[in-house]
Amino acid sequence: MGAAMAEHVSTQLNDSDSSNKGSNVFKRFGKKLIYSKHMLWGIGLASFLEAIIVPIPLETILIPLMQARRKQLFLIAFIALSACIVAAGVGYAAGYFLFDAIGDQIIELVSTQEQFDDIKRKMEANGFWFVFSVGVTPVPFQVAMLAAGATQFSFLAFMVATALSRSIRYIGLALLVYYTGNKAEDIFHKHKYTATILMLTIIAVAWGVAIFG
Repeated sequence: MGAAMAEHVSTQLNDSDSSNKGSNVFKRFGKKLIYSKHMLWGIGLASFLEAIIVPIPLETILIPLMQARRKQLFLIAFIALSACIVAAGVGYAAGYFLFDAIGDQIIELVSTQEQFDDIKRKMEANGFWFVFSVGVTPVPFQVAMLAAGATQFSFLAFMVATALSRSIRYIGLALLVYYTGNKAEDIFHKHKYTATILMLTIIAVAWGVAIFG
């Protein structure tokens, strides 16, 4: 199960890396936010859209923004986290109440039917750890939200897994910028795959302890 999860995350990472055009648009938006008086609202909107619609890692704009606004970097992380949690609730509700009506269209936007069916099976088997593993890595989260709602996975467990995993993601970025400054972006891009594999390994071990311990 852990190997299948790692394979899914690896595939999603490769897909997100191929979205160069969208990533560049996101970067330009981030540069505008640096000097905007509405920066916090902007990062909240970007985080919400990244979780719901835009399959581009928010790190594209978060790291440069945190580097430019050092005094507010933890506030930026909190706003990104809060908006993502709200988006997760909306995505879950869409899967729970509207999947029969719009599920096929959403799947076509962010995944394939085969990938979604595989995710549904993982949700039904080990939903909490699957959501946590996807949430902690910089990969698209839309299908996990939709599948959680469509399978009627526990809303509370889903939100807890989302909040914990995304806290690690965003607060981790803030700490990276805090301690490494302008080197943060280079360090992130250089080591993101290693960090992802390490995090998935830790999750797999914790998962095994929770199930068999």
